[in-house]
Amino acid sequence: MRLYHVPGTRSTRVLWLLEEIGAPYELTLMAREDRQRDEHLLRHPLGRVPVIEEEGGFVFESAAICLHLADLHPEAGLIPAPGSHERALVYQWTFFAMDELEPSLVEVSAARESDPERAASAAERFQAACRVIKEALDGNDYLVGGRFGVADVVCGGVLAFAKRLELTQDLSSVEAYVGRLDARPARQRAIAMGTDLATG
Repeated sequence: MRLYHVPGTRSTRVLWLLEEIGAPYELTLMAREDRQRDEHLLRHPLGRVPVIEEEGGFVFESAAICLHLADLHPEAGLIPAPGSHERALVYQWTFFAMDELEPSLVEVSAARESDPERAASAAERFQAACRVIKEALDGNDYLVGGRFGVADVVCGGVLAFAKRLELTQDLSSVEAYVGRLDARPARQRAIAMGTDLATG
């Protein structure tokens, strides 16, 4: 298993999960400009990360990779049994992070300087979605089954971005959740790897 990783991007959540799993893997650190090189475009046609390389070929899209890795390593206890209600909740929160949380954050980040009105509207959409997370965390440390798992890696990675954008300040339980996740040694290791290559 090899991960192609650019620090400070979505590939960090995959690296975090690999560190949580603890199984051997190989890491190829890339600079941002490397993503448009011909050899990487063969791995991902849009020149993005993350990409994993395994025996059968390449896989891209961070949430898909995270689910796949959790499936490959059931011994890590990061994903419930197939067909269970808790497994369905993992899918729910993973897609919720990608479809409801992250797009509005990307829009806030892109439009803050150039179009404050658009950014404010996107921030409102994020806040509405984030309140759903807040309710799910009521009385719970984690999103599924009361224990840390792959859904927390995906949602937590997105919410850490929101915290950097100062969009979680009024949601104390969400801030506490992000704090719990940020404190995990595996996440700290993932964030630290290759930071000298991060260019913004």
